[in-house]
Amino acid sequence: MRPFRITATRQVPVSVPPRPTHPEGTQAHWYGPLSVCVDLAGAALPVTAAIVEVHEPHPLRLAAVAALVWPLIRVVGKRYTPSAWGDGGGLGAVLRDWLLLVGALATLRVLCGLESVPAEAFTALIPALVLTAACHKVIHRHLLAARRNGRLLRHVVVVGEGPTIDAVVGQLAQRTDHEYVIVGCCPVGEDEVLSGVTVHARLPRETPEPPEQDATTVLGAADKLCADLVFVAPGPHLSGERLRRLSWSMHDRGCPIVVLPGIVEVARRRVRLTSASGLTLLHISPPLRRGMPALLKAAVDRVGALLLIVLLSPLLLLLALAVRLGSPGPALYRQIRAGQYNTPFPMWKFRTMVVDADRLKDELEAANENDGHMFKMRRDPRVTPVGRVLRRYSLDELPQLFNVLLGHMSLVGPRPPVPEEVVKYNPVEMRRLHVKPGLTGLWQVSGRSDLSWHETVSLDLRYVDNWSPAMDVNVMVRTVRAVLNGQGAY
Repeated sequence: MRPFRITATRQVPVSVPPRPTHPEGTQAHWYGPLSVCVDLAGAALPVTAAIVEVHEPHPLRLAAVAALVWPLIRVVGKRYTPSAWGDGGGLGAVLRDWLLLVGALATLRVLCGLESVPAEAFTALIPALVLTAACHKVIHRHLLAARRNGRLLRHVVVVGEGPTIDAVVGQLAQRTDHEYVIVGCCPVGEDEVLSGVTVHARLPRETPEPPEQDATTVLGAADKLCADLVFVAPGPHLSGERLRRLSWSMHDRGCPIVVLPGIVEVARRRVRLTSASGLTLLHISPPLRRGMPALLKAAVDRVGALLLIVLLSPLLLLLALAVRLGSPGPALYRQIRAGQYNTPFPMWKFRTMVVDADRLKDELEAANENDGHMFKMRRDPRVTPVGRVLRRYSLDELPQLFNVLLGHMSLVGPRPPVPEEVVKYNPVEMRRLHVKPGLTGLWQVSGRSDLSWHETVSLDLRYVDNWSPAMDVNVMVRTVRAVLNGQGAY
């Protein structure tokens, strides 16, 4: 990782020149030009061809308007910024922008007194949607790969109480798809920092005199550690007026700061920022559990399960026959699982183990390779040869479509645990059961059995708290790739 070059002064006067940012920034130089060119071409070329085809007057002028309005809408929506490239949910924003483009062009035609536009002309706008979405996906994937390789990152100094710094470092260390790398910290007080982050200097527990001394200490750390951003985690000794004075001094000297509110795993769409009487208020919407979204999910589950059962019925019969011929015993395996709010239900799957597998589980408990409550073995001796193939491609889970049809499960959700695991759950882990278990979910598309128990719970809670119809669509699309890949399936 190359360090960020910062040449700012540490003097108190506010007339010092602004701190220069890292020359490479947090995005590659070609992201913006490529995106603009794709937007221009995607709107101009198909629209020109369509207008010429229907013999509209002034085809080049009309195409030029479409080509210019499209990137203009994107600029107004701030779609060419580093934060937009790093936003994995940007495809929804592309669709909203495209609908705005269609409406804007229709309005312009009415205002200009033109006749109603032929359907071919607006159909020609579809390539703009597809090409822009594809370009965003390419840039997003390139950016994630660069971050995993230690490039296009922002170096950060963290300010806060010792335990809070450890919590921030631990949270950021769980994933590599963000742009931040912690290079040092300035703890408030004498609490020990256990995460191993470099402690450059400490801030006193009480507000110093002059108050600008806080900023001098933090800015000195940022300069020495070549950081271009400061995270501030408020606490009992760093809040209110002291935090306000620190932000003033840091901003006056050209150093940006980010205040961490202390909440984790909350989707951005659930957060709304307002102010009242000088107070900054952070509103967090509750998870979507009722109303129209929940009814839509239930309808999609039932209809989707029924359609899949009908379409896959020949495959289901072939798999059942293969299981019966592969080893003695029934084709289906029935097991009691814990459903929503810990309600037990019978779950079905194709049998992948020998008939007395449950009895042998106690003998293999010492060989459990999972660090949590689940039992997982890469080479479980109870699995049959046919069962290994079924497990690798998750074909053994297909009978659970009938569970979805009956309302026991959902197409997407956390995996249903067995009751013996649930009795060991703590209150945090019990929150996994606040929604219906799913045929697939974030666990399945993120590594499955290769994940630790902590990672499994974290993914499930992210789904429970932040579910949306768009998230379900994303998981189902990723499920196809995960099934074909077979990673973590054993």
